[in-house]
Amino acid sequence: MTESEIRSNETFLPPSKRAARRILQRAFVLTGRDRPLRQHTREARLTTLWILEDWDLVWTVIIDRGKIEFERRPAKHPDLIFTWQTASEFFSCTRESAAPENSLELDGNLDLRRIASNLLNCFFRQLGHVLRNPVDGAGESLL
Repeated sequence: MTESEIRSNETFLPPSKRAARRILQRAFVLTGRDRPLRQHTREARLTTLWILEDWDLVWTVIIDRGKIEFERRPAKHPDLIFTWQTASEFFSCTRESAAPENSLELDGNLDLRRIASNLLNCFFRQLGHVLRNPVDGAGESLL
């Protein structure tokens, strides 16, 4: 196995929960700038709660007519709840061959599944990019 194959098979885990929060927030900023996703969500109003159980990380993502907002607090009344048992399952979704829905527990209004699927795919694509290049918009390291 070559070194690049070994790297591609590794699970990208940030070194700490604090770094993970910063990386997640950066990935959502980039997701919010994705024009095709904004077009798909331009009429949607949706509050989602995201949970990584083993790390005790919880955050809220709000979609309001194409605008995506990230909040570090849990929503009181989410429309959908995304739950991953482990952080390694969550971060393994960043690989191109992985489908986010496979390791995900989804609760709430399942009629919103199409919007959620578009959001998940775009987010994990951006998260993979941020994990490979962990810097913010000003060039400062997120780690």
